[in-house]
Amino acid sequence: MESRTKPQPLSTKETGMSALQGSEQVSDASSLIRPMSSLTVTRRLVDSDPDEVFELIRLFQEDSSIQKVDLGIGVYRDDDGKPWPLPVVSKVEMKLFFDGGRHRHEYLPMKGDPEFMKLAQDLLFGPGLDDIPVPETDGRTRIVSVQTTGGCGANTVCAKYIANHLKPKRVWLPEFTWSNHPSTWKLDGAALETYRYILPGQPVFDVNSMRFDLEERAEPGDIVILHACAHNPTGCDPTEKQWEMIADVCDRLGLVPFFDCAYQGFASGSVDQDAFSIRHFFLRNFKTGFFVAQSFSKNFGLYGHRVGALHVVMHSDAVSERDAVEQQLSRIIRDEHSMAPRRGSDIVKNILRYEHFTAEWLRDLSTMVFRLNDMRQMLYEHLVGMRTPGNWDHIVDQKGMFAFTGLTKEQVIALREKHHVYLLSNGRISLSGLTTRNVRYVAEAIDDVVRTVCPEKES
Repeated sequence: MESRTKPQPLSTKETGMSALQGSEQVSDASSLIRPMSSLTVTRRLVDSDPDEVFELIRLFQEDSSIQKVDLGIGVYRDDDGKPWPLPVVSKVEMKLFFDGGRHRHEYLPMKGDPEFMKLAQDLLFGPGLDDIPVPETDGRTRIVSVQTTGGCGANTVCAKYIANHLKPKRVWLPEFTWSNHPSTWKLDGAALETYRYILPGQPVFDVNSMRFDLEERAEPGDIVILHACAHNPTGCDPTEKQWEMIADVCDRLGLVPFFDCAYQGFASGSVDQDAFSIRHFFLRNFKTGFFVAQSFSKNFGLYGHRVGALHVVMHSDAVSERDAVEQQLSRIIRDEHSMAPRRGSDIVKNILRYEHFTAEWLRDLSTMVFRLNDMRQMLYEHLVGMRTPGNWDHIVDQKGMFAFTGLTKEQVIALREKHHVYLLSNGRISLSGLTTRNVRYVAEAIDDVVRTVCPEKES
């Protein structure tokens, strides 16, 4: 057996330590310890403004008044002010529970559930996509779709795709738009511009000013953000004739439209009528192509499930690029979140797959739209009945989940501080926060602030 020698300790020479004794040696050792880096996980942080919608929720929750009314966040509530899971959604959830299935917790493909995306296309572009005559192809071939984490995810994925590959000089937003749009569409190398959307001092859509701004200042390749229907926050939508005019301007100038479709069915009560703008642009075979972000949060009541889709619509001459577009979108999704969650899309898929569930969903959607319109009418009638200063016709002329009141920021603050009524600083109210029990109180509060706060800025 080989003998083993016991390892010897390194000499002070080998360790680089001096032969100093006692405190001198300790002192020398401590001199070798590197000073703590000044870089920490909180270094160079600066305060950022809180999200207004969620800050409003916080303030509302801290308010102890029994009269408080939440007109901020855009989610549907019933006449008791409670969440209302759609009855058809509850039925499908029960069906999925009893169906079981080994794959119910599995990953989806990066680009999403193929059947869900086909059904999403049919809902948005119309059920006859496979039969639409387009030169050398069918209508569906012109569309590349990926599943996303709600409408937010569709906006983000599309913004990254555009920044990486189209590299526009400008992105055009309506002067009033969804609060997430400015931060999402602030692309490297692209200026963020606005086009006028409503008449000065009147919450009414202004197509002439919009056309003028784009014709005078936009350049080929610029991105134009459009709300497909039930514009957030104004509720002011173009007519079908005005959509045709907008399409003419974009096509003639070589602009690239991006539609944000978060409220299909909420504007007119018809999912087909609310898709007019998108279907018109699609049938026009838009030469630049265009994009659509589709959300199922509102019209299916699936807020927390994050169900959405992004559709890239190509000109018929560009369908050879389908695979390349799909690969680039999949790469972005992989880097962002790998794939969308499946539970919500399973619910939507099963509703749209079966005719009896689809019919029930459309009835549920009508229930929500009817209540919102009822609250819109009641608010208007109370304001007119009290002879509240100003013209309030715009309240009933607008569409969707919101009413753009025209109240000033000072009046909004007074509503919150004096009457405990919470709405966004731009004057937008979520109609679902109104009930048959509080709508008169809200109208009286509005009447008060219009008469007493900044009367020179009355609506």
